[in-house]
Amino acid sequence: MDLQLLLALVLGIATIVVLVLRTRLDAFVALLIASLVTGLVAGQSALDITKAITTGFGNTLASIGIVIGLGVAIGKILEVSGAANALALAFLRLFGKGREPWALGTVGALVSIPVFCDSGYVIMNPLARSIARVKRAGYVTLALALGCGMTLTHHLVPPTPGPLAVSGLLGADLGAVILTGLAFTVLLLPIVVAYAKWIGPKLESSVSEEVRTAVYGRAALVGAGEGSRSGGSAGVADYDGGTDHAADLADDSEVDLGTRPAGAKPHRVGAFLASLPLLVPLLLIVLNTVTGAMDQNAQGVVGGKYEPSDWVVPFAFIGNPVIALTIGVLLAVYVLLPRWTPRNKVQHWFSEAAASAGLILLITGAGGALGQVLRTSGVGDALAEAIAATALPAFLVPFLVATLVRLAQGSGTVAMITAASVTAPLVGTLGIDPLVAAIACTAGSMILSYFNDSYFWVVTRFTGLDGTAALRGWSGITTAVWAGSIPLLFILNLVMG
Repeated sequence: MDLQLLLALVLGIATIVVLVLRTRLDAFVALLIASLVTGLVAGQSALDITKAITTGFGNTLASIGIVIGLGVAIGKILEVSGAANALALAFLRLFGKGREPWALGTVGALVSIPVFCDSGYVIMNPLARSIARVKRAGYVTLALALGCGMTLTHHLVPPTPGPLAVSGLLGADLGAVILTGLAFTVLLLPIVVAYAKWIGPKLESSVSEEVRTAVYGRAALVGAGEGSRSGGSAGVADYDGGTDHAADLADDSEVDLGTRPAGAKPHRVGAFLASLPLLVPLLLIVLNTVTGAMDQNAQGVVGGKYEPSDWVVPFAFIGNPVIALTIGVLLAVYVLLPRWTPRNKVQHWFSEAAASAGLILLITGAGGALGQVLRTSGVGDALAEAIAATALPAFLVPFLVATLVRLAQGSGTVAMITAASVTAPLVGTLGIDPLVAAIACTAGSMILSYFNDSYFWVVTRFTGLDGTAALRGWSGITTAVWAGSIPLLFILNLVMG
């Protein structure tokens, strides 16, 4: 590999680490400065660097910016209406006491099959917050389990776009890839839960005060804070796992929904109605994914670009995340809130949601800018070519190509597609089974989600982790599932022979 490109990568990462951990600069500014450093060291012209930054920033926000804004708005209404608490209690009753991380990890994995994990995490994060509020502790554990459960299927299971494209590039049977990806997900989920339960209590004291207050309110801050600093699971209220949790949910900062008319019953939201603003958008997105996959298969263009048939267009429209989540916002406002809630209160809540989403949007866009600079500098291509030229066991070539490209530019989808593109000509000559090669590409792309990955910033900002705590929590758990996939790949290669 070109030493100049390697130096550009190392100095870019070092710039982020130093600025975030050692200066007063925010991660947003640190990412922009790192983009400049990386581009200059790689030999790009000043104008090319600025173009890459603005292009990467714009492209990233174009894909998930509106979705984040709408998702945060839905989350705010779920919170103030009491719907999030109703859903949390339903999940607790379903899975039982002590199994909350399993519940969130499983739900995350299911949701992220048809939905990009960035969008899915924004939609489902209120559940993690409400369950933690009921338990009076454990938010970091739940947030990490939810986020990494989504990572598994986002990387491993079609019809997520990345694995779908890899299957097409390598000529792997799509059904076999789906089944194998699901099997890997089931086998890796215990690693997700175990790591989240191990690291979560250690990081509770590192959660930002703003997020801590938003999650626990004023009622549980002292107990949770003291318990997390001791390294155990302290701070958990007497949670009996039964059906009457009114005391558990009591909070001295109850939201004022407006003046209740004389004779009107107190506002309560059941679990079914509470689920509608989440369930309806997700079902619409799933319907879009399924109908699109059926249409692509019928046209013989699975994994590639195609023109949707006329019958698919309505599903593609209502199943677009922007449209689906707009419907979710409408349901949240007109189903979850009582009729007597005044308009100015609702608009105020939307303003609060927009304010909380602002920094997340900026940091997410800046992560996309850095990824674009790394791509245009040629670092990803150079890494892929260097690995492909080594004398490794054949099925590890796509795995390591995806791993190093992911480290270089942050996008798991780009990493697995790059790996598939580089190794596709080698599948026949090296004797790699297409299924093994496809899973190797997708599994290798899960490694070390960190500063140049937009999903890193979504998860860590919503979780309230920064600096080394963010690295130990989120970067650590994604690396753990990456490592756990290696022995599974060896077994798969032996089975496929």
